[in-house]
Amino acid sequence: MSHPILNDAQARMKRAVDHTLHEFSTIHTGKASPSMVEGVMVEAYGGTMMPLKQCAAISTPDARLIQVQPWDKSIIRAVEKALQQANLGINPIVDGGLIRLPLPDLSRERRLEFVKIAHKLAEDGRINIRHVRRDAHEAAKKAKLPEDESKRLERDIQAATDKAIKDIDTHLAHKEKELTTV
Repeated sequence: MSHPILNDAQARMKRAVDHTLHEFSTIHTGKASPSMVEGVMVEAYGGTMMPLKQCAAISTPDARLIQVQPWDKSIIRAVEKALQQANLGINPIVDGGLIRLPLPDLSRERRLEFVKIAHKLAEDGRINIRHVRRDAHEAAKKAKLPEDESKRLERDIQAATDKAIKDIDTHLAHKEKELTTV
């Protein structure tokens, strides 16, 4: 039998894991990925800020290149400026109605820096999961459940916490391998 407190905790833990995985996807590993730039905010159409993915087609024709093609050619300079200000370590090259972002080779130091960032993101995710666990335990105490049900709920919450943290650790190990393998 599943308990509403447990269901809520599991849903919140899943969101924390998903958020951490999304953050991992923004760390580039030397391989081009649209997720590296799709969240860059572009000032378009009279000062309106919008994510790049809402105003341009983003593609990766090969492993070392991201192409951005604004749907409206009039905002190409705004897109170029946003990409430069995003501090991605990639210099945009405007080529007609297209912006090319060639990825530089990552130095060993830069790769290790990215590994540290990934570890910090993973720790932030683990902290979020532990906060959810704490909230679930407090909710269980307030619910004044019978002792055996309370103990079972506590065990289930801990099991969900362990699983969520294991998910983050597994993905961290994969990301670390991706970053350090040349």
